[in-house]
Amino acid sequence: MHPNPTFRKSGRAQNLHFARTRGFGTLSVAVAGEVVSAHVPFVVDDAGAVVGLHLARSNPILRHPGRAVLMVTGADGYISPDWYGAPEQVPTWNYIAVHLRGELSVLDPSELRPHLRQLSARFERGLDKPEWTLDKMSEVSILRMERMIVPVRLIIDDVQGTWKLSQNKGEAQRLRAADAVQSGHGQELHALADAMRNPPENQGE
Repeated sequence: MHPNPTFRKSGRAQNLHFARTRGFGTLSVAVAGEVVSAHVPFVVDDAGAVVGLHLARSNPILRHPGRAVLMVTGADGYISPDWYGAPEQVPTWNYIAVHLRGELSVLDPSELRPHLRQLSARFERGLDKPEWTLDKMSEVSILRMERMIVPVRLIIDDVQGTWKLSQNKGEAQRLRAADAVQSGHGQELHALADAMRNPPENQGE
């Protein structure tokens, strides 16, 4: 997380909402002196206390559960100094990121199917088609799939967010950069521009 408190004014509720809405992140743990990561879809419970996810059975993270961080990233983009319309500026990169830290544990296999139903329902919801469910698969196919993945759970004990959106500049400079960033380099630049126009206020944790 960025150490500048100017970029860390989002509160726990906003950070959890962001992570819950994204639903995809990078899970990292230390395994035998090395950092091991997995890119995973996930669901966060309504209380913002538990993350449900699953891993491939061959993933080494399953053999070393414990302290873990789930990193969820959003819009990001390069900021040219010229866009501020002010002298003595330097290039930077704006971004949104939330880290969920906690204790990772491997669940009983009986927890897998309810998790898969919850996960698919979360992402099927709102699509312009009838909802896909596990009931559309044969039991044989479901069992074959379930042999390849393992349910895990992250109990959240720390939520940190960085919303680096040029809040350290004057409002006029920030808004000029927001208008220009949409033609630059990065991901989801329209969303980044919108966030730069309306950065988080000081919400605390």
